[in-house]
Amino acid sequence: MKRNIIIVSILSIMSLMSSCTKEKQENILLAKWDTPYETIPFKDIKISDYEPALQEAIKIHNKEIDSIINNKAKPDFENTIAALDYSGRLLKRVTMVYENMSGCNTDEQLQALQEKISPMIANHETEIKMNEKLFNRVKTVWDNRSNETMDEEQQHLLKLTYESFVRGGALLDKEKKEELKKINQQLVTLNDKYNANVLAETKNYKLIISDKNDLKGLPQWLIDNAAKVAEENNAKGKWIFTLDNSSVLPFLTYCDNRKLRQEIFTARINRANNANQYDNNKITEQILHLRAKSAQLLGYDNFASFELEQRMAKNPHNADSILENCLKYAVVAAKNDIKEFQSMLSSDQKGAELKGWDMYYYAEKLKNKKYNFNEQQVRPYFEIENVKQGCFDNITKLYGLTFTKINNIQTYAEDVDVYQVKDKDGNHMGILYFDPYIRNGKSAGAWCTTFTPQYKYKQKRISPIVQVCFNYAKLNGRSTLTADEALTVFHEMGHAVNEFLSDGTYPSTSGTSVPTDFVEMPSQLAEHWCMQPEVLKTFAKNEKNEIIPQDIINKIQTAENFNQGFMFTELLAAAWLDMQMHKISPDDTVSLQDFEQKAMLQINLPKQIPPRYRSTYFTHIFGGGYAAGYYCYIWSEMLDADAFMAWKETGDLFNQKVSDKFKDYILAHGGTNDADVQYRKFRGKDPDMKYMLINRGMIK
Repeated sequence: MKRNIIIVSILSIMSLMSSCTKEKQENILLAKWDTPYETIPFKDIKISDYEPALQEAIKIHNKEIDSIINNKAKPDFENTIAALDYSGRLLKRVTMVYENMSGCNTDEQLQALQEKISPMIANHETEIKMNEKLFNRVKTVWDNRSNETMDEEQQHLLKLTYESFVRGGALLDKEKKEELKKINQQLVTLNDKYNANVLAETKNYKLIISDKNDLKGLPQWLIDNAAKVAEENNAKGKWIFTLDNSSVLPFLTYCDNRKLRQEIFTARINRANNANQYDNNKITEQILHLRAKSAQLLGYDNFASFELEQRMAKNPHNADSILENCLKYAVVAAKNDIKEFQSMLSSDQKGAELKGWDMYYYAEKLKNKKYNFNEQQVRPYFEIENVKQGCFDNITKLYGLTFTKINNIQTYAEDVDVYQVKDKDGNHMGILYFDPYIRNGKSAGAWCTTFTPQYKYKQKRISPIVQVCFNYAKLNGRSTLTADEALTVFHEMGHAVNEFLSDGTYPSTSGTSVPTDFVEMPSQLAEHWCMQPEVLKTFAKNEKNEIIPQDIINKIQTAENFNQGFMFTELLAAAWLDMQMHKISPDDTVSLQDFEQKAMLQINLPKQIPPRYRSTYFTHIFGGGYAAGYYCYIWSEMLDADAFMAWKETGDLFNQKVSDKFKDYILAHGGTNDADVQYRKFRGKDPDMKYMLINRGMIK
């Protein structure tokens, strides 16, 4: 996942620093950082620094905006559009540190700050978009664009800038502007509360087991980790399982005790839906109505129409169409999976009806029965350091980037490693923070984001500082991963590579500043290499340093499409739910749980399969930047499956000509043009959906 952080444009740091008083300089967030590669001095940052730093950075940004407005020269691209995009560098820097720490290393103090800081930032953004004098300059450049000499990237930046003002309410009358401003402030507060509730519900739940007999079926590594968690929670001699994916998913997959599977499954799918202080039902309904109201104010039928206008899908109809086409295959396959799982359950427990808490368990049992293959055969070969190095080596072969671990850079947590990234000629390309393990105060899931994006300023390349985060269990001895977790390492590093190879001039058109249904394409494409035999043999080694045997690789490939009906359907169901929720009008009455149930009936979702994310813990779309956009994973999968064929068709998975073409037209160019144009430049044609369906085992 590419986590979206509030984007504030960039300006010269030296001019900002000269604006700060001596007193303000003492705030490390406002000072010039005398650190290697201008990395973040985490150990010197105090929580009390954030609020005053943001207040001062906003003041400085406002001065930069005023200088653009008061420029007596006729508005043109350089003195208005480029100047605006380069403005706000200090605010960008402070905001990124604050937002990233809120996601990966938060605590009660930092969370409490959100009530002040998030509305402050949102209000500042809204004020800029509704600044009439600034918009008049932007509109003048837009109206006179035929008289300007601009390259492709500049033309696209002008278009994005003009549209961002219009979509931000610049054309509204004064009364509607005020209404939109209030809505935006409310949404920020509600989204923060929503995410805090999900984090609390996820971290607060503990399944405590005292009887060793209840551990039957569980692999030893999971038992050991549960004992470690229990000891950390003053429950030595017991075992604690949590709702973190690295705990709950293997528990559901292997635990023989059906009652305990039901207990943890029910807790998982009812997060923030328990009629307590962390309940998100009303909050979600409020967010949906406010989003619908904001879209209506801006002249759109619904929020989905507003969001998709600038994406590859263009409109909700096209997004629904790809979901419906996939669901035709996926639901049929899922029902076939369910029949087989039910048959196995009936053999184990006569008269029992298959439920959601049985799906992972019997999927694993059936895979073992059909293919003599289970996840535990693979796991010893996916030690996390080996997976990471294998991923790095794969990137080196494809694009020439190298990763060298460095120890003289501060980190925000003990288990975070730092790497310098160079190109094939030894040029510095950026810094990577690799953050693999679960910790208290860390949001669930996996993501990639930046502390500093790539762009060019005064003909100098600003190198990106990138963070990739995961939530893997740190085990005693070797920390090993599942095959899916190994794929996730390749996925998030695909986003990181997109940042490191970016060659954009302007912040708003570089790196991953692309439509949401395009941003996941490079990351999902990276997954294709992970399980290729020639790649696996470079990093998949057990504790004896033995390379993964060919017979296990054969089993991986044979079982590749197993259980895709279940897995694909739960993903599609979440995307469908997201889209339907964001097609409501402000006047629609929404009782959230009833709405969700009706949406699932529309697609004939089997009752044993809940959507991958239900409405009360769907953090991708409530605060995560993917509102009306979870379908993007499917759209991007269509693109990545088609793109991978460019290498496969040559018979060489590391074909340098194809890699260079992908780098030049996709990775380096960021958002310099419409995404579909960039894709056609790379592939020479539009994407074909059949490759995704073949990869999923939906068609032959």
